[in-house]
Amino acid sequence: MKIRSKRMLRLLARSMAAGCRLLFKTVRSELIETCAGTSPYDGNRKQRFLYCIWHDNILGPTFCGRSVKMAALTSLHGDGAFVAMALECVGITPIRGSSSRGGAAALREMMDAARDMDITIATDGPRGPRREVKQGIVYLASQTGRPIVPVAIAATRAWHIPGRWTDLLVPKPFSKVWLIAGEPISIPGDLTRDELKSYRDEIQLAMDQWNRRVSELANGSGSQLAVSSRVTDESETTRRAA
Repeated sequence: MKIRSKRMLRLLARSMAAGCRLLFKTVRSELIETCAGTSPYDGNRKQRFLYCIWHDNILGPTFCGRSVKMAALTSLHGDGAFVAMALECVGITPIRGSSSRGGAAALREMMDAARDMDITIATDGPRGPRREVKQGIVYLASQTGRPIVPVAIAATRAWHIPGRWTDLLVPKPFSKVWLIAGEPISIPGDLTRDELKSYRDEIQLAMDQWNRRVSELANGSGSQLAVSSRVTDESETTRRAA
């Protein structure tokens, strides 16, 4: 049943955000930066990024820490208004748009936001196919000069709530969530169509590789990563040689 009352929708969004906050208070999390200075929770860095995530992993980076000056693209379809309201509850600026509806206006707004904010894009949304990178994030990177940071998330124990075209990963209470911020990928401006596709393929490869590695860490089969830093939910950081 579609909820038409904005007041009810906002109440539900606040309730959902509060419930997720409560759940994630029981969850241990660890963010691995493969390149120092890429954490979305670092308020001291000056470089701004485009964070690339999968639609089914949106809860992890949203609730594992407090993002600093973050905007996120949300769909004009169906649940987009609900998601936008929930993001506002956790201090993330929602920008409504999609590849097929409102895309040009949203792109202009995101380019304006990119001047002093990071941007997160669930790059396989809003309709899928699941875990397939769209070219929009590559075009945005070429227009803004922001490097793309692939982000991978996995949990030791989780529910997978089915949706129309993808599942939503919800970590179970007292589980551990792993996040990997991969090496930033810089995109040049004025791309040709073939170059746009080539960089899309590069982002796809990076997302697939890092999600495979983070899944191995979560299930205990992954080897030790050579990383620049680790940030735990206790805000401790250990520097390592890359």
